[in-house]
Amino acid sequence: MNLPNSITLTRIASIPLLIWILSSSRFSSEHGEKELLASTVFILASITDGIDGYLARKRGQITTMGMLLDPLADKLLIAAAFVTLVQFNPAMVPAWMAVIIIGREFLVSGLRSIAASEGFTIEASELGKFKMFVQIVSVVAVILAHRWREWHLFSFYILPVYWIALLAVWYMVLLSLVSAGDYFIAFWSKIDRQSEKRRRRSFVLSRRRKRDVQAVKT
Repeated sequence: MNLPNSITLTRIASIPLLIWILSSSRFSSEHGEKELLASTVFILASITDGIDGYLARKRGQITTMGMLLDPLADKLLIAAAFVTLVQFNPAMVPAWMAVIIIGREFLVSGLRSIAASEGFTIEASELGKFKMFVQIVSVVAVILAHRWREWHLFSFYILPVYWIALLAVWYMVLLSLVSAGDYFIAFWSKIDRQSEKRRRRSFVLSRRRKRDVQAVKT
């Protein structure tokens, strides 16, 4: 077990911890202990997504196990976070939002699996990378908005936590739909080219067979 894969496993291990913190009555929301602890766990888990990939490339430790675990850990973390938020803060994250966001994650995974079986890959788009940042902001903001509507950081500055959370979640839904469409278009264009190549190849082979048959007859 190399270091990048170990870091990925810590991200997976943080998922039940996050669910437990948000669901347990052991932590109080009176002073925001539950919200701050859950936000910290989620942020640290999200940061490991960049760290494990960077270390794997730098150390030359890109393995089949890592290629399997890394996207799986990402999908599980996001799915667990939004499913738990449906219970934790249903006024801000209704079930249908969680279905769209989680469904997008597994749709992209399915398209990539089909693409791999067909012999090509679908690269992560810039929109998809930006979506990950919005995911982190939206999850953390929704968790904090459960306790605070706003933060008084300085005597002259107020951070509108509630409105940041609301806008981030809706933007997350929009990004999920747009990026899903983006991935599907990229997948369809490549699978269409693959099909066209196969048709041409089969046409050429059939022409050759006909010529060979005619040559044998003559």
